[in-house]
Amino acid sequence: MNKQKLLFLTSRFPFPLEKGDKLRAYYLIKELSKYYDICLFAVNEEEPKSKWIEALSPYCLHIRTGVISKNRSIFNLLRLKKTPFQVAYFFDQKISDQIQQFAKECNATVLYCHLIRMAEYGRKLNIKYKILDYMDAFSKGMERIKNQGVWWMRIPAYFEWKRLVKYEHEVFNLFQHKIIISEQDRDLIPHPLHSEIQVIPNGVDFDYFKPKETEKKYDLLFNGNMSYPPNIASALYTVEELLPEIKKTHPSLTFLIAGASPSVKIRNLANDGITVSGWMEDIRDSFYTSKIMIAPMLISIGLQNKILQAMAMKIPCVISTMANNALGATHEKEVFVADTPEEYSRYIHLLLTDKEKYDLLTDAAYDFVRKNFNWEQSTKDIIQKINSSP
Repeated sequence: MNKQKLLFLTSRFPFPLEKGDKLRAYYLIKELSKYYDICLFAVNEEEPKSKWIEALSPYCLHIRTGVISKNRSIFNLLRLKKTPFQVAYFFDQKISDQIQQFAKECNATVLYCHLIRMAEYGRKLNIKYKILDYMDAFSKGMERIKNQGVWWMRIPAYFEWKRLVKYEHEVFNLFQHKIIISEQDRDLIPHPLHSEIQVIPNGVDFDYFKPKETEKKYDLLFNGNMSYPPNIASALYTVEELLPEIKKTHPSLTFLIAGASPSVKIRNLANDGITVSGWMEDIRDSFYTSKIMIAPMLISIGLQNKILQAMAMKIPCVISTMANNALGATHEKEVFVADTPEEYSRYIHLLLTDKEKYDLLTDAAYDFVRKNFNWEQSTKDIIQKINSSP
């Protein structure tokens, strides 16, 4: 029996998996390919490398890339003055024409539009069933940056926030079905019917992220895309506010900041006790060599993949309330939730000195993530919604 065709639109080629949106796109494509022939169209700043295409080829019937240069993106920002910056940055009329032609060639009956960045392309397509994956409530994230971000980001963040509030509301009505990563983000979408948005959390590749007994070189770990403003803010907060408090009881504490594209501010944090690794070919190495994962997210939105991965690898997590709002773990059972330097210090000290508590927390966290964050089940929930539609 022939499968239906699904056109998957994404704003970045979904490999390598150094960013959260790429990770979500990659694993959903992998799972959706069990039910549909996937026609992938990715907007990207460069032609994908052959090994990137090889990583997606087992799951895609066709792969096409629309290359848009930074100069062209900046021109589009100036041209589309009322559109959110991150939507205008990825939209180009020539690429829109390419997508129209690609959709005809694929004869797709389902459109999966990954992020509102691709909604402008999606609205122009004549496809029977359209899905919009908001993933995160970007307007709320931008609101937090305008209120709490570095000073030079606050004015552009204000204008982006206003545009995003309007746009997230507008595109809601353009798609038959909407999905998002967490209940927290769903409730922050500025539309009166946001409760209709289906929550589809990320999962974990448990065959890849699994526990391993190794020598621990670092006491604390923070990882992620280190050019992303919320991650930068969290790393700076850790070094400036948390470490001085923690070092009162653990003066020789070591801290690893791991992840792609560290900004100058992040690179400058490196010293005898702080290692800034930059891009790691295998991000699991950061978990293998670290005792505790921290996620003191201050202006973040969405579900933090790094926390799911750490829990799957039995690395205990000390995280902020904001990070746990999307996760939904139980404080002092599956994670420690902290919001002040004193709280972080207390829980980190406990984990560094109490092996029994360390093991109890990691075992409970492992069971929690296995039960609640599964790519296969998330995809089945999407398919069930499509099949039940009129």
